[in-house]
Amino acid sequence: MTNIKGLIFDCDGTLADTMPLHWHAWQMITRRHDLHFPEDRFYSLGGVPSRDILKMLAEEQGRSLDHIAVAHEKENVYLPLMAQVEPIQAVVEIALANFGKIPMAVASGGTQPIIVGVLEHLKIRHLFAAVVTSEMVKKQKPAPDIFLEAARRIGVEPQFCRAYEDTELGLQAIRSAGMDAIDVRNLRR
Repeated sequence: MTNIKGLIFDCDGTLADTMPLHWHAWQMITRRHDLHFPEDRFYSLGGVPSRDILKMLAEEQGRSLDHIAVAHEKENVYLPLMAQVEPIQAVVEIALANFGKIPMAVASGGTQPIIVGVLEHLKIRHLFAAVVTSEMVKKQKPAPDIFLEAARRIGVEPQFCRAYEDTELGLQAIRSAGMDAIDVRNLRR
């Protein structure tokens, strides 16, 4: 890590084992609004904000719905499940080992209240100088914007950052940002 001067972590599925809980919330919401959303597609869209997924599903299925309001509904269904979130230990250990040595940030397609809530629940919020979420950038993953903003906030040029992700869209965003990309699915085996 000699040329790595900053670390950036996705949250859901990377630092925190939240994806099964998000899937549960999605199942409730898509049933309530009569939307078809298979589990494999849910996982393939990891890192995409709920509001964007809902807008896409509604357009594809010819449905009229307020994607922002339904995204808030989905968050409200998820909130009580947050108490069940467990850390992804192999990745959290990397953050703990580097705390105080180099600046670190979180770059997540989630929203600020949810992501900060998860980090606080896991008692790791203090490890990160910045938490950048979907509402802080215009273009979402696979665009590099969220990782570039995280690097800017910790004061490290992108080419000197290493970022950790669990989805293809997120890894594509990291590479587009010019950062060293680590697929955490390889660390969890």
